[in-house]
Amino acid sequence: MVQDLLTVIVGGEAGHGVKKSGNVISILMNELGRYVFEMDDYPSLIRGGHNFSVVSSSTSPVYSHYMSADIIVCLDKRSVDMHKDRLKDGGSLVYNADTVTLDPGTGLPMKTWIKDIKGIPLMAGTIGVAAVSALCGVEFSFLERIFKANYPRGLEANVELARMVYERMKDDEGKFELATAETRPGHLLAGNEAIALGAAAAGLDVYIAYPMTPASSVLHYLADLSKKLGMAVVHPETEIAVINMALGSAYAGARTAVGSSGGGFALMHEAFSLAGMSETPLMVILASRPGPSTGVPTYTCQGDLDFALNVGHGEFPRIVLSPSGTNQAFEKAAELLNLVWKFQVPGILLTEKHLGESWMTTSIDPESVEITEPSLYDGPLEQYGRYEKTDSGISPMLFPPVKGTVVKASSYEHDQKGITTEEAEKVVEMQEKRYRKEKAIREEMRNLLTVATYGEGSKSLVTYGSTTLSALEAVKNVDDVRVVQVIFLRPFPDWALQEALSGSDVIVAELSISGQFENLLRSKGFDVSAHIRQYDGRAFDPPELAARIREATQ
Repeated sequence: MVQDLLTVIVGGEAGHGVKKSGNVISILMNELGRYVFEMDDYPSLIRGGHNFSVVSSSTSPVYSHYMSADIIVCLDKRSVDMHKDRLKDGGSLVYNADTVTLDPGTGLPMKTWIKDIKGIPLMAGTIGVAAVSALCGVEFSFLERIFKANYPRGLEANVELARMVYERMKDDEGKFELATAETRPGHLLAGNEAIALGAAAAGLDVYIAYPMTPASSVLHYLADLSKKLGMAVVHPETEIAVINMALGSAYAGARTAVGSSGGGFALMHEAFSLAGMSETPLMVILASRPGPSTGVPTYTCQGDLDFALNVGHGEFPRIVLSPSGTNQAFEKAAELLNLVWKFQVPGILLTEKHLGESWMTTSIDPESVEITEPSLYDGPLEQYGRYEKTDSGISPMLFPPVKGTVVKASSYEHDQKGITTEEAEKVVEMQEKRYRKEKAIREEMRNLLTVATYGEGSKSLVTYGSTTLSALEAVKNVDDVRVVQVIFLRPFPDWALQEALSGSDVIVAELSISGQFENLLRSKGFDVSAHIRQYDGRAFDPPELAARIREATQ
């Protein structure tokens, strides 16, 4: 029987190559011509914690992972205890026979084999890759090519281990016959990589960040590519230093972004307000994780929505948007960077671990991105005013040093020249000038994709961010329900959502205990007939979400 959807779980102790094995299995499936979604689960421990990767693949787009698996590879006893109940009927369980004995199941003496070849514990993960390959009938020469590309260090030892696996599992070889496409659907990218590349395509000059899961990989990825991209990537000592350096960089004319998670961005909120007052274009990547405080740092949630929408003191326009998959993450990261420079406002790309650290089949075209240039001043220098009053609220910019004038950037209220003022009339003038940008941004948004609709149905499952991925996979098994994703969250695209939801019952799905997204919809005048919430730090499992959707629509 030809297998379309196939899910693999590989679990083991941190330091035994679990995450790498999941990624290589994803690459293998992608090379075979299958769409892939990979989710990595790990605690905030360097060694000793339990790690596992879930790889779901299919011949058609797969938007999220499934927790019920066809193949489970357990590199230690704890993995058996945690995952054995997730095995589907007719599935295959491969386990480390040096740590546990099971029946049924396929035991491989992983520790013994690694010791025999004088290997290291990290090689347990390569045994997992080989076991999955054997079960899926992958030719050994094909696997060897994958190993050469992904395990260049210790290649001979890894290949030797793979031969042992194939020999031991020859009776089960090809148990899962995979359906494959004629050509590879696309390349694998993690969400944070797609965000980084989107910003780079829109002309990002400088990226500044202090590492904080799950935003850290943006910093690491851009640091690796900085020379190729001609980009400055900086790791300062604190988040406060991060955003203040970024404001200085943007003031000098460099397209700049920062990234952090909730706790780190909390330290940036004063300078975020400074960006609002000084009208400094700044892009913030806010990767949400369960809080409050340190919370559950390596897991996913949507508890930072209210924070993103309202962070900062005083009143000033900002743009907040939240993409779903990697294709959209690339496009909207580029779009947001262009928007903050066009309107000279701070903007937040709100994301979560489920997007940022998951790997997906992706098809992007960096050449498709056009860079929007800011409004630049070209008049007499002696007349230049950084905060010139305009109908749109957008003032022409200059970047220092400019001989013959002074380019202001003030945290105080100011007049059109940037000179500090407390005069009531001038305070009103500048407040109204900045606020006119809100109208201009909303007008611009009417030409952009602010709300996305997927599928057909009389009922709408309304989502935002990476919950959209789980929803898209869930509704494959639910009748008469479509998915409606709100991409822009501030300014809120009420006109687009009204059109999308016309005559439809509304169910809201989100990763929040208090229903922040539902509350946002209600505050904008939208009726909600039912809601589905989850707040355990994990993304929705599509079959479980499908069951909850059916229950909510009865």
